[in-house]
Amino acid sequence: MTRSLRGIFDEDAELYDRARPSYPPALVRALAARVGLGADSRVLEFGPGTGQLTVPIAELGCHVTAVELGPSMAAVARRNLRAFPRAHVEVAEFERWPLPREPFDLMVAATSFHWLDPATRLTKVADALRPDGTLALVTTHHTAGGSRDFFVEVQDCYERWDPATPPGLRQSTDAETATDTTDLEAFGQVESLRFPQEITYTAQTYIDLLLTYSNHRALEPAARKGLLDGIRELIDTRHGGSVTKRYLHELILVRRGGGS
Repeated sequence: MTRSLRGIFDEDAELYDRARPSYPPALVRALAARVGLGADSRVLEFGPGTGQLTVPIAELGCHVTAVELGPSMAAVARRNLRAFPRAHVEVAEFERWPLPREPFDLMVAATSFHWLDPATRLTKVADALRPDGTLALVTTHHTAGGSRDFFVEVQDCYERWDPATPPGLRQSTDAETATDTTDLEAFGQVESLRFPQEITYTAQTYIDLLLTYSNHRALEPAARKGLLDGIRELIDTRHGGSVTKRYLHELILVRRGGGS
């Protein structure tokens, strides 16, 4: 597998924009309330994709700078943000992107922070934020719920077509799921909030969703087709043409300098 997984999303930005779910409104409200976001807030976002979190933050009136690696993703994000003159998107590798002189009040990374090098990413965040600024991470987990039988049965498809699939893999419950924040505790005071949501997909919209995941896109074409054909058949023949998927979104707030 020679292609960079981090850059693979740019292959079909329109599909990503159409298929990826938005974040729960309660998550955005909690972020705004706890950080005190408003018209004067300066927000930096790493890896906005096509604006799934950028748009609701921009709706608060904030000054938003979003740094996106993929030019196609950035183009769609700009289109989605065209009603918000205080929001703009930079196309750059975040690690090499020169920070502006004025620091930010908040840095956000929604389902993207894991793409940054753990050895250097907090140094860049520290340089970007004001002394009392906040780092906000959103992590997304796929947990047990919704169409439980489907997510057990579908593992046979993955074990057949994706050699990286551990045998007998099963989804964890919400209670068993949490992001390890150990490395963040030296940076500041950590607070974690949890927001579940369940979304129902037809066979086609679920296949579209899977085609936005880097590990599915990176499969060899024959294996990817076999996997997706098997999943489509399973949904259509055993689950009435639709399945419900459960997500658990964690909002992790790290207030700089707030640690012991």
